[in-house]
Amino acid sequence: MDYSNEPPHSPLLDIQEKRPFNAEPSAAALVEFPLTPEDLVYCRNHGPVREFDDTYQLTVKTDKNEDIKFSVSQLTTLFPKAQIVAVLQCAGLRRNEMGLVKPVHGVAWRDGVTANCKWGGVRLCDLLKYSGVQEAHHVCFSSYATLCQDEEYYGASIPWEKAIREDEDVLIAYEMNDEPLSPDHGAPLRVVVPGYLGARWVKWIDSILISDEESPNYYQQRDYKILPPSVETKAAAKSLWSKYPSMTALSLNSVIAYVQRSSNSIFVKGYGIPGPTGNITAVELTTDSGATWHSSRIIYREGKWSWTLWEAELFGVGEGGTVHSRAIDALGNVQPREGLWNLRGVAFNGWGVGHW
Repeated sequence: MDYSNEPPHSPLLDIQEKRPFNAEPSAAALVEFPLTPEDLVYCRNHGPVREFDDTYQLTVKTDKNEDIKFSVSQLTTLFPKAQIVAVLQCAGLRRNEMGLVKPVHGVAWRDGVTANCKWGGVRLCDLLKYSGVQEAHHVCFSSYATLCQDEEYYGASIPWEKAIREDEDVLIAYEMNDEPLSPDHGAPLRVVVPGYLGARWVKWIDSILISDEESPNYYQQRDYKILPPSVETKAAAKSLWSKYPSMTALSLNSVIAYVQRSSNSIFVKGYGIPGPTGNITAVELTTDSGATWHSSRIIYREGKWSWTLWEAELFGVGEGGTVHSRAIDALGNVQPREGLWNLRGVAFNGWGVGHW
């Protein structure tokens, strides 16, 4: 694959892989901003990053074997712009921590592969209704525009119910934080699926297909799945991929971004990511492995799809120690102490951890 014509990438990111370009910021930098600035939005790629001109088109394939094509300018004029704040999260967030339990397969992401942004674009439900498609079971997204490591194209799908409901806020986005998308983040068009892992937020989308089946693409069927902990090798996994569901929503999570110590206290700051059952209502901290929990102060949360920023000052601590965090959501679900190990190293959500 040719990586020679990639646009410049943000110098504020720590590079995990150069080709394809995969990089993340520090969590400490992230939590300084309610909305993540462009230069701190992580980059997850499976091939070269490309730039496209104004001839770019999105094709909606209907059940009548008709293709309806939209240019970006048509999307911006035919449909009202919708804007939502939603957190984008890589399935491999905190994979390096899971890898300390047993080796895993994938980029050794730390805790910076998440970003909370304001997305602007066309509601997918509006686009589907305008195109006259009939109800099916799945809406499949594809990008043939750029090459991939493991497939001829990048593909993903979401259930019809998620796609067609206005209150699910699924977008074909052309803006991020009130600015046009950049090439690194899917320009000119990307999918935004609030509440779902980033693997379904297809960048450089150029095709939408209504189908009774999930996308057959590698990244839907053979990747981003949680296999049982007993499956420890790729060989053992080979016959099992089709037996386990594709990931959708990720788990309730919290991360300690940094800990600062003064004479007899620590100041702790971090973020929380909602799970599938409502946004976060509280984040608690413990310095004694869960015997005692202390409340934090929520300093930012916006709507049902955003992350939560929180901070706390804990007094009476010693010269060195460990602090853990756990998030609690609107239905009272609590982040578990231990994350479930799996071969792909996805969906890790054990207690957040920090040291001083």
